[in-house]
Amino acid sequence: MSDFINPIKQSLFDFLSELKSNNNRDWFADNKHRYISDVRDPLLEFIYHFGEPLAQISPHFIADSRPNGGSLFRIYRDVRFSKNKDPYKTNAGVHFRHIDGKNVHAPGFYLHLEPGSCFAGCGVWRPDGEALKQIRNEIVDNPKNWTDIISEKNFQNTFDFHGEKLKRPPKGYDSEHPQIEDLKRKSFIVLSNLKEDQITSPVFPAIFTEILKSSSPFVSFLTRAVGVPF
Repeated sequence: MSDFINPIKQSLFDFLSELKSNNNRDWFADNKHRYISDVRDPLLEFIYHFGEPLAQISPHFIADSRPNGGSLFRIYRDVRFSKNKDPYKTNAGVHFRHIDGKNVHAPGFYLHLEPGSCFAGCGVWRPDGEALKQIRNEIVDNPKNWTDIISEKNFQNTFDFHGEKLKRPPKGYDSEHPQIEDLKRKSFIVLSNLKEDQITSPVFPAIFTEILKSSSPFVSFLTRAVGVPF
């Protein structure tokens, strides 16, 4: 269990709330020092210290505390192909990716911080066609293992599946298969909702660690399916 001091404070949510009402470059320029002191630096500190408990869950996931190109997602939105031209995200995201993963579509752990919408995420979001086929085939080949994992009491009490499904069974899979609803998934991601007072609590590092531990069999199944170690 993690025992480092939680650096995340209420000021993080205060800043993001104000940013939502003032999502423009002038306001952000005037308040960038607050973004750095209340959002960026506390999360980089959290990422740095979380490296140890993360390694105890699995040595194959990365806690990268660099301010650019690491585990912390950029605050700046890519608006080139979006109708929404707001320049900044109104949430903060942290992604602990697999060491063999080249992008966010690989198995990983995620922390989403947004006023009124906070959660921990685990799994694979929108894997490419080959990885998706590998996961589906692993479910078909090991149905009992899959069912045991997702029906385990603590897992069900902690997580809910999210993401789109196909309307029809994927091509090449038996429409009568007992796990057909799972085989229809386009993503294999589970979320655990969090409250702001949990996240700002001194014991949040331990809370987050336990959530990720609860997802270990699920994420291990996915990593095995796509051929990387857990």
